[in-house]
Amino acid sequence: MEETMNDYKNMLEESYSFMGDGEHDTDTLLAWKKAEKMQESKESIKVMVSGIVKGGVVADFDGIRAFIPVSKLSLERIDDCNPFLGKELEVRVFEANMDEDKLILSAKEILKERQELSRKKKISDVQTGQIFHGVVATIKNYGAFVDIGDGLSGLVHISQISHNRIKHPGVVLKEGQKVDVKVIDIKDEKISLSIKALIENPEEQYLEEEVEIPEVEEIGTSFGDFLKGLKFD
Repeated sequence: MEETMNDYKNMLEESYSFMGDGEHDTDTLLAWKKAEKMQESKESIKVMVSGIVKGGVVADFDGIRAFIPVSKLSLERIDDCNPFLGKELEVRVFEANMDEDKLILSAKEILKERQELSRKKKISDVQTGQIFHGVVATIKNYGAFVDIGDGLSGLVHISQISHNRIKHPGVVLKEGQKVDVKVIDIKDEKISLSIKALIENPEEQYLEEEVEIPEVEEIGTSFGDFLKGLKFD
């Protein structure tokens, strides 16, 4: 769950004690104006993490003490902020409030956008008809999501799991199971997969093994031979 601004209050006060309070001189006022504009424009800036405090890290923003909550540092869960000490981060202004001496930065939104751009590029490289060796990630009532690697996954609808009619995907599949899947459609950046497309249909195999029906000419010839063999009184 994302923190609210009230949740940040104690964390901010902790960061104040780390860097100390500064007076709002001309340079500081200009820095605050810059921060406010950047909040509106969503422009990014690089800052250096200068300290670790409760709930996150602190950095210098043109002479202003800035706080980066732990939830805004990465897309992953962070249990220890120490590896970020002395590290340069690309961030955006999450909140700038000069009256409350509150400047909060975030790297998370930038990371999200980069991750999404990367995902779109990977999806654009996937082609209908491609076959992947995947792993069943999650099972739902309507199908199963399969991880096909490189951060991509697709849905195998329940109708594409087996040639036999099944009531639930869990009858055939289980999470963690390795499966071969075929890409049957890509729409709105969503990948549709099929397992049964790679499995021979028993009904079709049965039809192929049935006795071939003779041609009309063959039937006529056989019937003629039959009549010749008959004796009439």
